[in-house]
Amino acid sequence: MLLVASYVFYGCWDWRFLSLIFVSTLLDYVCGLRMASRPKDKRKIFLWISLGVNLTLLGFFKYFNFFTANVIDFLALINVDTNITLLNIILPVGISFYTFQSLSYTIDIYRGEIKPTRNFIDFALYVALFTQLVAGPIERAKHLLPQVIKPRTTSMTHFYEGCFLIFWGLFEKIFIAGNLAKIVDPIFAAEGSYEGLSVLVGMYAFSFQIFCDFDAYSNIAKGLGRCMGFDIMTNFNLPFFVTNMQDFWNRWHISLSLWIRDYLYFPLFQALKKFKGNIRVYITLLISMTLIGLWHGASWNFVVFGVYHGILLAIYVMIRLYCQTWVNPKSQLMKGVWHVARVVFAFHLIAVGMLIFRVQTMGQAARMLGSLITNLQCDQTVINSFVLFLLIITPLLVVQFGQLKTKNLMFLYNQHWLVKTFAYAFMSYLLLGWGIMQTEEFIYFQF
Repeated sequence: MLLVASYVFYGCWDWRFLSLIFVSTLLDYVCGLRMASRPKDKRKIFLWISLGVNLTLLGFFKYFNFFTANVIDFLALINVDTNITLLNIILPVGISFYTFQSLSYTIDIYRGEIKPTRNFIDFALYVALFTQLVAGPIERAKHLLPQVIKPRTTSMTHFYEGCFLIFWGLFEKIFIAGNLAKIVDPIFAAEGSYEGLSVLVGMYAFSFQIFCDFDAYSNIAKGLGRCMGFDIMTNFNLPFFVTNMQDFWNRWHISLSLWIRDYLYFPLFQALKKFKGNIRVYITLLISMTLIGLWHGASWNFVVFGVYHGILLAIYVMIRLYCQTWVNPKSQLMKGVWHVARVVFAFHLIAVGMLIFRVQTMGQAARMLGSLITNLQCDQTVINSFVLFLLIITPLLVVQFGQLKTKNLMFLYNQHWLVKTFAYAFMSYLLLGWGIMQTEEFIYFQF
């Protein structure tokens, strides 16, 4: 029933692309069985088949026009005429997510970390489970597949926890992300010169918009799964309270970060044995983060976004020991001030990356970043936008400070019933009175 429901759910967008999920599922199911019946040295051919077909499908639908357009531009630059034409390719929703999820199954079987399932329906449901099919989290077979195979148990506690996560996700999407979009979109849609402080507000607002938008989907996916007896992994863990970029990627889009770490970074690090010391780390970080950027979309701003974070991670590896030696406050007050300063600094590095992520062209990014230095004018419109931004994110910050203090993402759910009643009533008022109720796609649907 869940498999049929998941296929109907995805097919409501475009039934033709169900064939892609089915081909990927059938291929990896067969490759998994073939690998399990052979010694490890003879499994590689089936691993390469799985990688080759899945990545070819992903590459064609997501990157064919991007690379073709760049080849055409390069040939034109050197005065070479070409008859190459772009194709009218529709990007299947969620193809990056379910491709990586299916690949983790065959890679783990190749490594001997899991055994394949012989029930095709169980494996097909693992790949296509509707709760997190189109925008993650990217689940692993070792975590989700056993939950599919075994009989699930549910309880009223699970149901209430799931409903809370769904409600919190709706609040993040409809009230916070929806209203922040009204600040962000006009700033990034403007052409010509930019006002630096307006760009700064846009950076801040989009950083919280994309977080609330994606965390909303992740919470709704986790909540739906919880109601049905599934434990869907946590995808975000207070990423704006970090003090360095390494910790940021341990807390932001956790399922993707762990996937890249386990299936790309570690194997690549082992393969680059000819490089010694930290050079090996720097190269591996730059390649891994560049591919994370490219995973997000076929555009140069995503590539630059990945390179930017790769450079930040390499710099952090380079200087972290020196910083611990040079700056070591003794008093509790100064330790607190130093911690807050690092959080603020890290947030601004993150916000610059989010600006690169959001722009349409790198020329636009250069103009917007340049305005932060050359055109810092403040008018009433900027002040109004900043005040509105603070008002919108205040409920989020109140909850997140509680989550940070208690180290519990279910902080609000675990409060006294009177506190919860007031909080739910206030959030419902904001949702119904000020929420953006028209249809709005989640930002990560495009990936």
